[in-house]
Amino acid sequence: MPTRDGCATAVKGSSPIFARKSLRMTGDQLFQVLLALLPSVVVFLTAFYLMRQFLGTRRHEANTQLMAEAKREDRQHVLPLRLQAHERLTLFLERIAPGALVFRVHKHNMTARVLHAELLATVREEYEHNVTQQIYLSERAWQQVRMAKEETLRIINIAAEATPDGASGTALSERVFETAARLTHLPTQQAILVLKEEVRKLF
Repeated sequence: MPTRDGCATAVKGSSPIFARKSLRMTGDQLFQVLLALLPSVVVFLTAFYLMRQFLGTRRHEANTQLMAEAKREDRQHVLPLRLQAHERLTLFLERIAPGALVFRVHKHNMTARVLHAELLATVREEYEHNVTQQIYLSERAWQQVRMAKEETLRIINIAAEATPDGASGTALSERVFETAARLTHLPTQQAILVLKEEVRKLF
């Protein structure tokens, strides 16, 4: 019995040692394992990188497409408003052209002083009525419209200064025509050309 127990004790005592030895790995063995795993790691990292690039490209394309669709929808909604704004401002410019303005505002028996005030008031009133349309115009086009208004007021004032005190409205009308005729191009005509050019760019 003692001998048997002793043997059993020896065997039991030696088994953990064998287990530890079996789990140990030399440096060469570890290197071989890492070397064997390296191709798999490289393939995984390459696949991960390519997948990430692919998903990034798809995401960018999707965002670009969404933005293009949003712009297209905005264009469909805004384009009619922009065209309407150009039409309204073209009509405004035609109405404040010196000749058309005088024919429309001048009434029988008007004095030059009254006509002068009415001409200025009409231009300013129609301008204020259309001022909100500027949001649908480019900065250049709106500046041309605004400048046409200011130059038209200037023509009227120059004509009024050249008209004697107490003169009739007819006398002021003649001075307005003469002042406008000295210009190579009326400011309202120049502004209308810019508006037409901008409309062509919308299509």
